[in-house]
Order: sequence, then C-alpha cells, then structure tokens
Amino acid sequence: MPVPKSEFDQLPPCDFYTPDELLEDDQMYTVYEIARLLQGIEPDTDIDRETEDILLDWAIPWIMANADDLVVAEPRDDDEPGFYGLKEE
Repeated sequence: MPVPKSEFDQLPPCDFYTPDELLEDDQMYTVYEIARLLQGIEPDTDIDRETEDILLDWAIPWIMANADDLVVAEPRDDDEPGFYGLKEE
C-alpha cells in the first residue's frame, strides 16, 4: 500500500554508485560482493542469509542497469557464481 511522503523525516535522492566509483578496474566481483559494496561494507564481510537476500535485491538491478559498463566471466567451478568487472575503455 502506498505511503504518504509526509510520513518520512527525510527523502534523500536515490543516488547509486557508478561502476567506476564502486569497482576496481583490475578486479572481478561476484554479485554477492557487489551487493556488499553497494552498502558500503567490505566484499568479504560475513552476513546472514536474510540480509544477503535483501542486499541482492539492490545489486541485481544495479548490475542490469550498468551492464554496458561491465564485463562478465563464467564461474570457474560448478559451485561458484559468475563474476563482474569494469569494461576496459
């Protein structure tokens, strides 16, 4: 159900990192690591599954919206996720 804006104390702009601001150009990242970085936490931070699921809700659309600026690498093993990194200019 929609909520009136007046119910919130603050309404900052919805401003996300650009890929260049978030990722190192010589590194590849999993979606889980990107999810953590988008929240300002280290990529290797251990978080509970419920929190990780919420962070993924932010990371997946971010990856899709920034796909033109990213490259993707297939998993190295069957039990590993894919990797994303900055596209070289």
